[in-house]
Amino acid sequence: MRLIVLADPAAAARRAADEIGYVCQEAVRARGRALIAVSGGQTPWVMLSELRRRELPWELIHVAQVDERCAPRGDPQRNLTRLEHILLRHGPPAPRLWPMPVEEASLEQAGMAYQALLEAQFGAPLQFDLVQLGLGTDGHTASLVPGDAALSIADRDVAVTGPYQGLRRMTLTFPALSRARQRLWLVTGASKAPRLAQLLGGAGDIPALQVARDHTSVIADAACAPAPEGGATGSR
Repeated sequence: MRLIVLADPAAAARRAADEIGYVCQEAVRARGRALIAVSGGQTPWVMLSELRRRELPWELIHVAQVDERCAPRGDPQRNLTRLEHILLRHGPPAPRLWPMPVEEASLEQAGMAYQALLEAQFGAPLQFDLVQLGLGTDGHTASLVPGDAALSIADRDVAVTGPYQGLRRMTLTFPALSRARQRLWLVTGASKAPRLAQLLGGAGDIPALQVARDHTSVIADAACAPAPEGGATGSR
C-alpha cells in the first residue's frame, strides 16, 4: 500500500487525477480501452473535474459507479447527477458512463442485471482497471457500511444494502473491489484520520480493511495523515 500525502484536499484531488489519467492511458495502450469505477464526494468531484480537463482518449474510457443512492434520476443526492455534469458537459469526446440502475422496482434484480451488463461488455469475472474509493468516518467504503448484510456477500459483484442515512444503496462488493487491477483511496479531512490510521496499519474491524491491499495507493491530505518519511512519495 503506497501512501501519498499532499498539503490540502485540492492538491490531493489533483494528484488523484494524475494517477487515474495515467492508469487510463496505460489500460488503453494495453487493452484498447479503460474501465474505472468512481465514488462520490466533495473531493472526488474536484478530482473528476481536474481529470476531465486532461487530454485523454476519452472515447475509449468507460466510467462505472462504485456505489449509488437509490433515488430518482436527477435527484441531487444521486452520484450520477454530478457525474453527468462533470464528465459530459464538455461534449465529445466524452467517456462512456455506466450508471447503476437504482430506479428499478426490484433493486436486487437490477443489481444482478448491472453486473451482467458490465460482464457482457468487459468480460467475466469483471475486472476494473482501477476503482477509486473513499473512507467514511465509520470505516465504510463504497456503500459497504458496518453491520450491513452486503459485507458478507462473496458470490456477487453488485449488491443492494439496507437503509443508510435514510436511503438504500447499490454498491460494488468486496470481491469486485479486490479484483480490480489497481485501487486508489482518496481520503481527506481530520475527521478521517483515525480510520485512515486503521486502514494503513491493517488493524481493526472496519469494513474498509476487507478490501485487498496489493496494487493500492492512498492519497491523503496533511490534515488526515502524517507525511511518510521523506515527505510526499509515490512518483512513478
